[in-house]
Amino acid sequence: MMNNALNLQGKVAIVTGCDTGLGQGMAIGLAEAGCQVVGINYIEPAETIEKMNTAGHTFLDVRANLLKQDDIPRIIEETLAAFGKVDILVNNAGIIRREDALEFSEQNWDDVMNINSKTVFFMSQAVAKQFIAQGNGGKIINIASMLSFQGGIRVPSYTASKSAVMGITRAMANEWAKHNINVNAIAPGYMATNNTEALRADADRNAAILERIPANRWGTPADVAGPCVFLASNAADYINGYTIAVDGGWLAR
Repeated sequence: MMNNALNLQGKVAIVTGCDTGLGQGMAIGLAEAGCQVVGINYIEPAETIEKMNTAGHTFLDVRANLLKQDDIPRIIEETLAAFGKVDILVNNAGIIRREDALEFSEQNWDDVMNINSKTVFFMSQAVAKQFIAQGNGGKIINIASMLSFQGGIRVPSYTASKSAVMGITRAMANEWAKHNINVNAIAPGYMATNNTEALRADADRNAAILERIPANRWGTPADVAGPCVFLASNAADYINGYTIAVDGGWLAR
C-alpha cells in the first residue's frame, strides 16, 4: 500500500530552476518516481536534459525569466499543450545577493524578492487555479531555507524572501486545502552544490560548518529529492502548510 502511495506514475511536475544542484536533484527524483517533468529555466539546462535523456525520462525544457511574472501564463500553456494537465509544482528557482545591510541596494532587494517570493506566490496561484479547474487537487512544494528560521549575515533580501516563503506556504495551505491542494515547503541546510564549492574549499569554514551539523556531512541533491517525492505523493495528503528542514540536524543544535 505504501509503495502505491509514493508512486507518481503518470503525474506531471513543473520544477523551476532545475539546471543544476538541488533543482536538478528534485527533478530527477520526481522523474524516477514516475513523473513527466517540465523544467523552467532561464538558460538551457544541458546537464539535466542529458541526465533525463540517458535515463529515459520525459523532460520538457521551457525557458522563462522568473525575475518577472510575465512568463507564468505561457509556462502553464506549454505544460498543458504537452501533457494536458499539471499535478505538482516545485518552486525552486531563486537567487541570492550579498552586501552589507548598511549598503544594500534597492536593486539587490527587488531582484531577490521578485524571484524568491513574488514569483513563488504567482506561480503557485496560477497552478492552483489549474488544479481547481482540473478538479483533482495537486501538490505545491516551495523551497525555503535555513534563513527562513535564522537571520544570516549580508543577505537581508534573501532572508526576507525565504522567511516570506515559509509564511506564504502556510497562508496558501490555509485557503487551498479545501480544494485538495497541499502546499508545503522544504528548507535545505548546507548542501554540496556549485553554490557552496568555495565554502567547502575553505578548510576553516568547512570545519566550522561540519562541527555544527550532527550528521557531520554536507547534504546532497539526493537528500532533498526524497522529501520532495514524499511531499508530492499521496503519502503526504494530510500535510498542509509545513516546512520540513532537510539539514542534517543543523537547527537541532
